[in-house]
Formats: sequence, C-alpha cells, structure tokens
Amino acid sequence: MQNQQNKILIADDEEPILFGLTELLKEQGYQVSAAHDGKEALDKLTKANFDLLLADLKMPKLDGLQILEAIKKENILTEVIIITGKGSIDTAVEAMKAGAYDYLTKPVEPDRLRTIIPKALEHHQLLVSHKELEQQIRQLTRYEDLIGQSPQMQEVYNLIEAVAYSTANVIITGESGTGKELVARAIHKKSGRSSKPFIAVNCSAFPENILENELFGHEKGAFTGALNEKAGCFEMADQGTLFLDEIGEMSLETQAKILRALEERRFRRLGGKKEIEVDVRVVAATNRNLKQALEEKRLREDLYYRLAVVEIELPPLRDRVEDIPLLISYFLNHFTQKNHKNIKGLTSRCHDILMKYPWHGNVRELRNVIERAVILSSSNKIDVQVLPERILTFSFEMPTIMIPLGTTVEEAEKQLIIRTLEMENQNKTRAADTLGISLKTLHNKLGKYRKNEG
Repeated sequence: MQNQQNKILIADDEEPILFGLTELLKEQGYQVSAAHDGKEALDKLTKANFDLLLADLKMPKLDGLQILEAIKKENILTEVIIITGKGSIDTAVEAMKAGAYDYLTKPVEPDRLRTIIPKALEHHQLLVSHKELEQQIRQLTRYEDLIGQSPQMQEVYNLIEAVAYSTANVIITGESGTGKELVARAIHKKSGRSSKPFIAVNCSAFPENILENELFGHEKGAFTGALNEKAGCFEMADQGTLFLDEIGEMSLETQAKILRALEERRFRRLGGKKEIEVDVRVVAATNRNLKQALEEKRLREDLYYRLAVVEIELPPLRDRVEDIPLLISYFLNHFTQKNHKNIKGLTSRCHDILMKYPWHGNVRELRNVIERAVILSSSNKIDVQVLPERILTFSFEMPTIMIPLGTTVEEAEKQLIIRTLEMENQNKTRAADTLGISLKTLHNKLGKYRKNEG
C-alpha cells in the first residue's frame, strides 16, 4: 500500500485517545509513532522525518501551538493537524492561521479522519516537491539557455517555473542584451505548449504598416503587391507562444489591435472580412521603463495590464557580477569549438579586466567580446591584446583623483563619491555599484552633502 510510505506522529497526553488514533491509522496502512506530551513530540520531529503530525492543542510541557511554532521556526517539513476540544475551536482556527493544515474536534470522528489525512499528506508532498525544486534551482548554473547562479537569476528561474504551466500572459523587462528572448523561450519550453510554435517578432524592426501585416497577415489583393494571402504571426502561433519584443516601440493604434486580439481571441487579416479564432499565449518584452512609458502614454494601460499578469525583471550583468566567470567559460567553450581553436582559458590580467568592466551591453556584449577574442587569439590563452579598445581604455585609463595629505576621511569620501558620479554620467545606480555601497547609502550621503552646503 502507498500509505506505508507515509509516517505519522500522534501527540496526545490522553492515553485512550492516543491508543485509539494509533490503531485506527495503522489499520489504514500508515507508519505511526506516538508521543505522550509536546516535548517528546518535538524531540521525535527533530530526530526523524514525519509527513504529518496530529497534535493535541492542550498537552503538558509543550502544547499544540508551541509545537507548531517550533516546527515553523526550525523549517521542519511536517504537516500539522491540531486536535481540540469543542470549547477551544477558536484557538484551533488561530493555529490554522499560524500554519496548521486543519483541525479535528474531540471525539475524533473516524470518517472525518480518513478524509482529512490523505488531503494533508497530498499538501505535504507538494511542499516537499517545491522545496526540492528550490534546492535544485540553487545548484543550477544553467536553466534552459539562461546561464547564472546568482540570487537574481535564481529568482528569475523560480518565476519561470511558477508561470510556465499557466496560461497567463507575461511581460519581461530589462536592459538590451540581458536575455529577454531566452526567458520567453524558456517559458515556452516549460509550458504545455512546448510542442507548438514559438513565434518571435521584434516590434521595433518594422515600420508601422509592415508590423501590422507581420502580426495579422493579409488577404490576396488587400493592397498593391498582395498577390497571395499571407498568415500573420498571431495565426502562425496558434496553440503556441507569440513573443512580442520591444512592445513599447509600436504605435498606440497597433497596440489597440493587439489588445482586441488578446481579449477576443480573434482578429481579421488586412483586407479580410472573416474573423480568425486563435489560442495564443503572449509573452512580451521591453527595455523601456514601464512606469515612464505609461506616464508618457507610449504604452496603453489596458494593454499593459492584459500582458503583465506576471512581470519578470531581468537584472543587468553589472548587478550579477558573480555570473560573469560562468558566462565567460560557456562562451569560451562554445566559440572555441565553433572556430576549431585550442584555447584553454584567459590570462589572469585579462580575466581581471573583464570582471571590472561595467558591461553596459550586458550578456550580449560579453558574448561578442569573447567571440572576437577567440577569433583573433593566436595562442592557447586569451590575453588583453585581443580585447576591444573600449575595454582596454576603461581598464588602463580609469579616472583618478588626488587627495592631499591632511584631508579628512569625510572630505576624501565626498570627493570620491562626487568624482565617481561624474565618471558614471550622474547615474546613481552605476555609481553605487562602482563604489561598492547601496543606492540608499549613496542617496543618504548626497543628501547630507546638500544639507551641509545649504
């Protein structure tokens, strides 16, 4: 029986109830252990894994609520059902708010027990599976075609896992070159639509009249030169996923037509009279600041809310520096094989330069730099002479400041912050990264300087 795999602990100081519940659950095929008070129950929970705990609300040494609190504090993966007298139901409800799965009232009804335990065990298995998935993701250096194991990328992986099997539309934000299309493809591959088409459209790559044709297609004779009918991307993505990259670059008129297609799940080709029904999941992406795009009326609010059921923000490469060595290693291996080279790695000074460079072009820029270096390198280790001039200039001609002896630490810090802001063109986020302080700390120090000057 499958029940034999489930371990249940019963904690109750009333011997008849403890004996009765133990025998009843053993008859159902469960592995059952007993505890006569709360402390004994907690000791057993810390020494062995139990799928479920049935705990009396009122017991010596530790009561049911105290055991529940300890379980949550110690992250013990055990589901809890509270057993209570009829006069303590309000407290049992409080226990559910604190994380208990459910409660049973005394005298315990066998039928109620037989119904509730399988549901609690099923819920426990879901929690265990989710925990295992989180642990697996923490070990990942690669997820589909995405590379990285920084906390920021682990969060992205978790969001993809959570949203992939739903039908929800998704909007992906992030700077150019961060890998927004890779996220969209990962969502598609993980979804129930993975065997159906994935169609990608760069909305900024087409003039307005051509973009509409790309999205919705046309009928024969719809315009001069339309010699045959053509299916658009919405039609080609039926049952699959349509990726709309740079959604903020299209006109409000086209945005309105996309909104209608999403809401009604049908559209007309250019020059067409009949409506074509489609089942399309849309994943959109933009490198624009969404709040600003909405305020400037460049992005329709109703379209945004239709698309942004789930929003995934991709971090820039400078915010996940710990992933740079992984990316270098991957691109180096990839382009070494592709170009039939025998390159073993990078010199230490070349590696240091790449680690310090701010990578405003993000992963795409790093990829291109490594490909160029592999092609140009004539030795088995890549050195600085094959790096682009902009990277060498940044590395060897970093701005410096002269601080005279006798300058106070506070004044030296102020000069360093001001010059770093100048170097980063007043971009506070990049300046904070360069200085190794939080953005909040930088704002606080700038506010202090302004106050002192005032």
